Amino acid sequence: QVQLVESGGGLVQAGGSLRLSCAASGSIFSMKNMGWYRQAPGKQRELVAVITSGGSTNYADSVKGRFTISRDNAKNTVYLQMNSLKPEDTAVYYCNAEGTSVLLAGFASWGQGTQVTVSS
Repeated sequence: QVQLVESGGGLVQAGGSLRLSCAASGSIFSMKNMGWYRQAPGKQRELVAVITSGGSTNYADSVKGRFTISRDNAKNTVYLQMNSLKPEDTAVYYCNAEGTSVLLAGFASWGQGTQVTVSS
């Protein structure tokens, strides 16, 4: 079992910044991709950013230039630095991690979600 625990969400004014963190723990042999998704009310969950074990990144067009994803492989932790936040960034943000467990089985785990609210 692999657990993901997110932190760092909250309420911020437009133009402000927040930093999300997600720590993975459990029966991890190796970690592959780690990423952030978000889901706004009435909308489908969408990819925000993803980072590979080698550090390659991919971002949704809507956040390019404003959000930065990074990871600490030693801590199995992924971060999302969010700058110049807009009201349309309001959503529940979910962490996702893919990898291989100590039983050499693949896993894909989700965090419980953290609310980000941007006021205008």
